[in-house]
Amino acid sequence: MASFFDKLRARAEAVDSLLCVGLDPHQSELEEDSAEGAFKFCAKLIEETKDVAAGYKPNAAFFEAYGTPGADALERVLKLIPKDIPIVLDAKRGDIGSTSEAYARAAFETLACDSVTVSPYLGGDACAPFLKDPTKGVWVLCKTSNPGSADLQTMEVAGGKPLYLHVADLCCNTWAKEHNNAGLVVGATDVEALRRVRAELPNVWFLSPGVGAQGGDLSAALQAGLSADGFGMLLPISRGISKAADPRAAAEAFRVEINVQRAAKRSKAS
Repeated sequence: MASFFDKLRARAEAVDSLLCVGLDPHQSELEEDSAEGAFKFCAKLIEETKDVAAGYKPNAAFFEAYGTPGADALERVLKLIPKDIPIVLDAKRGDIGSTSEAYARAAFETLACDSVTVSPYLGGDACAPFLKDPTKGVWVLCKTSNPGSADLQTMEVAGGKPLYLHVADLCCNTWAKEHNNAGLVVGATDVEALRRVRAELPNVWFLSPGVGAQGGDLSAALQAGLSADGFGMLLPISRGISKAADPRAAAEAFRVEINVQRAAKRSKAS
């Protein structure tokens, strides 16, 4: 049975894209401040971008904010996404083992998502329930895109390396060793972190938010984080697409810009 990262690679090749469309129904962007408004917002984005998206990343928080109707809206949104397009449930889960078991069941069985974002802070036993199914993917927070990431993630640990590098090594070489089904969240806002993690883990996939509203340099991030074959990064972009006058055109423009950098990376590697 194919792994999540096999599915992601197949989709990326099929549409020649590393663009992940973020489904973040911010209250300020909705025509109607309700769960139904959130659903309509996401439905429109999916319809306009499904031919160029390598993946979709619905953010659970924006749906949870609407309570039970929001949970229903999220399920309806997920059903609109074509089956061949990978889904990243952005929920940043992580808790003691039994609770993580329930979170994993919710993400992978109840919602039928292909992958989920997970916090490593509680350690390997908290991540283990998410990693059990070899067909599902886990994106472990490594070096996140927010300014406060430096409060903890760049602290030096034994050997003088930053904590985020220790997390990357521990996650991919120990916790996920059995199925190799973990990727890393490494923000596009920290080019040096992308470069250092890629040097340590040449073939691991990165989920790299931060392009667009957060100010990440797309070109620099891609040159630092892409694998040598021009894959290895999935770039979530939300407001840069949803707030555009023409979301379809904005998504295509991002896809083209990403592909220019992929070609340059491949050229350097050859």
